[in-house]
Amino acid sequence: MSGQHHVAAIVPARDIDASEAFYRRLGFETVSDHGDYRLMDDARGWRLHLRATPDWPRRIEDNPLGLYLYVDDVDAVADRVRDLILEPQGPHARAWGTYEFSISDPSGTLIRIGHVLG
Repeated sequence: MSGQHHVAAIVPARDIDASEAFYRRLGFETVSDHGDYRLMDDARGWRLHLRATPDWPRRIEDNPLGLYLYVDDVDAVADRVRDLILEPQGPHARAWGTYEFSISDPSGTLIRIGHVLG
């Protein structure tokens, strides 16, 4: 990782192996593995840390967390995770000026993937 100004989300993972596999489908690679804490990166700006939290959230549907991953080619990412997309129409333009789609990770974290239109 470079020293550029950036942010990395720390994401709870009920099953850290399942979460790691999920984020790999999105294009992340594990850059550091400490067992119950893993750092992932896509080498273009997406960074996150997975932290094993086997008992959280108590119910998946109660997970209040969310991530927004900005990407130029939304459709290319959607093709890698098409079976997980929550909206039946897939990626689409939103009234607030984005082209995006949504998925949930194995711990219930909502992830929107998109870019700003125009």
